[in-house]
Amino acid sequence: MNFPDIPAGTETLPARIGVLALQGAFIEHIRMLHSLGVQALEVRRPEQLAGLGGLIIPGGESTTIGKLAATSGLLEPLRSMSRSGKPMWGTCAGMILLARDSGYRQDNIGIMDIQVVRNAFGRQVDSFEEDLEVPVLEPPAPFHGIFIRAPSIERVGAEAEVLARLQDGTIVAARQANLLATSFHPELTHDPRFHKLFIKMCGIVP
Repeated sequence: MNFPDIPAGTETLPARIGVLALQGAFIEHIRMLHSLGVQALEVRRPEQLAGLGGLIIPGGESTTIGKLAATSGLLEPLRSMSRSGKPMWGTCAGMILLARDSGYRQDNIGIMDIQVVRNAFGRQVDSFEEDLEVPVLEPPAPFHGIFIRAPSIERVGAEAEVLARLQDGTIVAARQANLLATSFHPELTHDPRFHKLFIKMCGIVP
C-alpha cells in the first residue's frame, strides 16, 4: 500500500501532535498527519509530551507497548496529560491501552470508560474490512474500516459515547470528552477524516 509522502517543509514546523513510537504502526499516523499539514513528533520519553496538542497511541502489540511505556516512565505522565484535558486517540492496541477495563492484567493507561475484548475477531488470518457508518465524520460517507487482530468494545460507560458499530452491532469506535478510540486502523487507508476529527479535537487548524 502506498502512503502520502511527507510534504517538503513540514519537518521544520513546530511539533503539534505526538505519536507514541515505542512499537507498532506509528509511522503511518505520522505520514497521515504530515499529509494534512500537521507536524508530528515521535514520542518515546516523558519530556517529549511537553507542549503537544494531543497524542496518538498506535496499533501494535498492546502488552509490548504497555511494558515499554512503563519502563520508559511514560504511564503516569500519559495519565496526567489526559487528566489535563489534552486529547488522546488510541487505534487498535492503543484503544486497549486507553480502556479502564481491558480484561487482561497488563501495564495500561486505563483512563477511558470502556470495556474492551482483545482479539475479538480472531487471529491475524481472521483480519477483515468493513464499511462503517460514522455520523460524526465530515463529509458524511461510509468509512472503510481495516481490522487486524482487532479488539472490540464490549461496554461503553456513562462517560463515553458510541461512534461506530459493525453491521452486527459490535461497537468499534467511541469518544469520551478528550479521548477517542477506534478498534480499526484509519492510518492504513487514504481517508483522512478520522485524523481530521482528532486534529479538530486538538484545536489545531492545519
